[in-house]
Amino acid sequence: MKTENTVWHSQQVSKSQRAEIKQQTACLLWYTGLSGSGKSTIANAVDAMLFARQCHSYLLDGDNVRHGLNGDLGFSDSDRVENIRRISEVAQLFVDAGLIVSTAFISPFRADRALAASKLASGEFIEVFIDTPIEICEQRDPKGLYKKARAGEIKDFTGIDSAYEAPENPIIHVRTADKSIEQCAQQIIDHLIEHGFIV
Repeated sequence: MKTENTVWHSQQVSKSQRAEIKQQTACLLWYTGLSGSGKSTIANAVDAMLFARQCHSYLLDGDNVRHGLNGDLGFSDSDRVENIRRISEVAQLFVDAGLIVSTAFISPFRADRALAASKLASGEFIEVFIDTPIEICEQRDPKGLYKKARAGEIKDFTGIDSAYEAPENPIIHVRTADKSIEQCAQQIIDHLIEHGFIV
């Protein structure tokens, strides 16, 4: 239950000041795509490239967050919405700290991604669509989840019996079918350089 007895406490150090000493512009790279599309793999590669450039970044991975902060949530539509709401709040705090933040979550619903974007200033939310055909995702099936979903062992699985609403106008559209991990990651780094987030 939301309390009415709290007041927002302003801080002396601003987001732009925190980012300035890091010599970068804070932003949120929001990776979305089907299970097995390569979100976490590409996000990790981008994070490593940012680290090599001495950028200050952090990656919030969907599975990792479900081990702690969101460990009480399942995969129903309502739990998925709450999962993304919590991540949006955490990501906003990281951006406020001046970091380049990545989130690798299926985040299947456009409304939830729009909510995450609404929490940030204009230009700070960068939707990254990891666009991989479901046939390729099923071929990869690194966790064996598609096989279980097809067998009816997993319910509410995105792309099988739960909807995935692909981005209509992603800021970065990564088509993975004919690209290496390094090429996909470099496309994202190039965007950050081109738009002045990093040098």
